Amino acid sequence: MTMFGLGETEIEPLVTALAGRDLSRDDQRQLFARAAWSGIAEPGDRLAGALITSAGAAESLRALLASASVESMRALLPGGEVDDDQLVQALERWRPRLDPSAAVNSMRQAARVDARLLVPGDPLWPVGVDDLGGHAPLALWVRGTDAALAALPRSIALVGARAATGYGEHVTMEAAAGLVDRGYAIVSGAAYGIDGMAHRAALASHGQTVAFLAGGVDRFYPSGHDALLTRIVDEGAVISELPCGQPPTKWRFLQRNRLIAAASRATVVMEAGWRSGSLNTAAHASTLGRPLGAVPGPVTSAASAGCHRLIRDFTAVCVTNPDEMAELAPLDRSPALFGPGELDDRSPDRTRLFDALSVRSPRHVADIAARAGLSLDAVRSLLGALELEGEVAERERGWVRVARDADRR
Repeated sequence: MTMFGLGETEIEPLVTALAGRDLSRDDQRQLFARAAWSGIAEPGDRLAGALITSAGAAESLRALLASASVESMRALLPGGEVDDDQLVQALERWRPRLDPSAAVNSMRQAARVDARLLVPGDPLWPVGVDDLGGHAPLALWVRGTDAALAALPRSIALVGARAATGYGEHVTMEAAAGLVDRGYAIVSGAAYGIDGMAHRAALASHGQTVAFLAGGVDRFYPSGHDALLTRIVDEGAVISELPCGQPPTKWRFLQRNRLIAAASRATVVMEAGWRSGSLNTAAHASTLGRPLGAVPGPVTSAASAGCHRLIRDFTAVCVTNPDEMAELAPLDRSPALFGPGELDDRSPDRTRLFDALSVRSPRHVADIAARAGLSLDAVRSLLGALELEGEVAERERGWVRVARDADRR
């Protein structure tokens, strides 16, 4: 295998270090190619994703290095995926970045800081990002613990303004600590203000926290959070889809936000002005169908105007404490918390309906059906069965889930 002028003997140690384990020759080629592609295409590049999904990372890279014609590149794509003009523009974007020394240097720098490269299909790959479809990341560069990566499926993102007020930071501290106590991991973007407080509170509560960066994981940004990010690497995880050495840019911050929303079960905007960048994360969460919450502030506070906007004009749920935030995305009930056989007959439809219910907020059948993705008839039938089992109850304003001891923890 030769790529970027390197032979197999040069590539193997680099790829082994990135993977953290021995790989087959074919897996080495694919991992090496995805690492290279992460520096060639900008985050969220739909055409790069389509090309790699269709032909594989290694074959796509070979064609690009060989200066393949538009017709040859088109043959690697599914029919009707892209027109010639789009493909020509994509090739013009990618070819200036075919720098062998830059690609290899980023991999060597990753090895120096003990960074790993995750690709789709890895056991620790955050499967939530796959919901981004054509805009899903090609690979993710990671520094941190396996435990933090494994906790992403039970995470909630806490985001907000950099210019946070004392009120915003206090509410964030209480929220992060309370969610950690309820079994959630905390995801954010490591920025000043709300993000930093969310990470600190999670660490102080001995919980898992994951920071998504807009630049390489070897160059912490903002620099004022160097100590915080170093601690997150030791006790949590730092993730980026950009290779080591890459700087953060405005576009990359916006693209980073989609990963925060996609990797988490729900997103809560803690404090945000009318034009806060955290509203971009909220928009991604809403587009992906992830639950979205917003914390209200004083009506006189410009720092909370964005949260009030989300509650009034968009799909955000008003949340004021960790219990209400946890209701946005209840954790799957563990069999260890229940008696023998209690979950044995829980079908997928019953599980979806159960998750669509709230312990405290009554919901009408139509609302439950929309949340669960089930028909009205199916919801009515399941509610009747669950009511007989004592799992749900009908109140004056709708249906609620009957609280168990585990729900109160």
